Amino acid sequence: MRTWLTDRFGLDVPVVGAPMAGVGAGRLAAAVSAAGGLGMVGVGAAASGEWVTEQAEIAGAGGRPYGVGLMAWVLAGKPAQIEAVIEARPSLVSVSFGPYLEHVERLRAAGITVATQVGTTDEARAAEQAGVDVVVARGAEAGGHGRDDVATLPLLQSVLDAVRTPVLAAGGIATARGLAAVLAAGAAGAWVGTAFMGCAETETPPQAMERLLAAGETDTAYGRVFDIAQRLSWPPEYGGRALRNTFFDEWAGREEDLASDEQARTKIETARREGDFDVAVIYAGQAVGMVRRQRTAADVIAELSGAEQLLRRFC
Repeated sequence: MRTWLTDRFGLDVPVVGAPMAGVGAGRLAAAVSAAGGLGMVGVGAAASGEWVTEQAEIAGAGGRPYGVGLMAWVLAGKPAQIEAVIEARPSLVSVSFGPYLEHVERLRAAGITVATQVGTTDEARAAEQAGVDVVVARGAEAGGHGRDDVATLPLLQSVLDAVRTPVLAAGGIATARGLAAVLAAGAAGAWVGTAFMGCAETETPPQAMERLLAAGETDTAYGRVFDIAQRLSWPPEYGGRALRNTFFDEWAGREEDLASDEQARTKIETARREGDFDVAVIYAGQAVGMVRRQRTAADVIAELSGAEQLLRRFC
C-alpha cells in the first residue's frame, strides 16, 4: 500500500496513530512506529516543555519516524511546548484547534512536516492556504476533541474534492475495512485513535481500560461538559466525544450552571485522581465498540494492514 503518507515517512502501513493527550505518550508512539505506522505523542494542556522532550526521546529511541500533536489554543500560554518540539524535530507535527497559522512556517522551516485537523471543508481550504503539508479530515465520529458538524465519509469526500494537499481520514476507522474504505476514496492514509486505546502501551488506567473494552458503539456522547467542569479553555466549537457516564448525564444541557459550580469542579478533579470513571472522562470515538480486548500496537497495525488484501479483492 503505497501512498503519499508511506512514501513521505517510509511506512509499511498508511496509518498515523492519532495524538491522544493523557493516553498516548512516547511509549505508544514508539510502538506504533516500530510496527510500521507513524506513532504520535499527544501533548496535553498542562504538559511542560521538559515532558515533551522526554516523551519525544522515548518515541524516537527506535530510530523510526514519529510525530507530536499540539493544541493550538494552548501554545500562547505554553510556548515551551513548541520550543521543545522544534528542538526534538519529529517527522510530523500536528497543530490543531485554535490559531495555528503562526506556527506553520516556523515548523516547516525546521524541516518538520505539518498537519492540522479540520472538521469542515472550509477549514480544509483554510489549512491548505496556510501552507500545511497534510490535512486531517476529522469526522464527528472521532473520539476526543473536534467539531461535531460533519461525519467522516461526507467530510472526506468533500475535502478531497476541495484541496490538492494530501488528506488523511480520521473518525471511526478501526479495522482493515475502514482503512480500505478511506484509501479507496482517495485518502493518503488514516489517522487512527480509538483503535489504539485498548493497547498495552497506552497510559490508560486499569479502571478506564475495563470500561473501554466493555463499551459499545452507542456508548459515547459529545459535548463540553468535561471541559467546563475542569475549567479548560477549549474553544467552544471544539467539544469532545467520550464514553457517556453519570457525570455527563447529570450536567448535559446545564453547562451554564456547571461553569460556576465549584463542587462539581472538585468532584471531577477528585474522580480523576482516584480513577472514578463514573465521573472522570474517558475520551473515545464511536469505533470503541470494535475495541473488544487488550492488544498491542503491533496487533492493531497488523489488523489494519489487511486493507491491502481487501483493496486487491474489491478494487
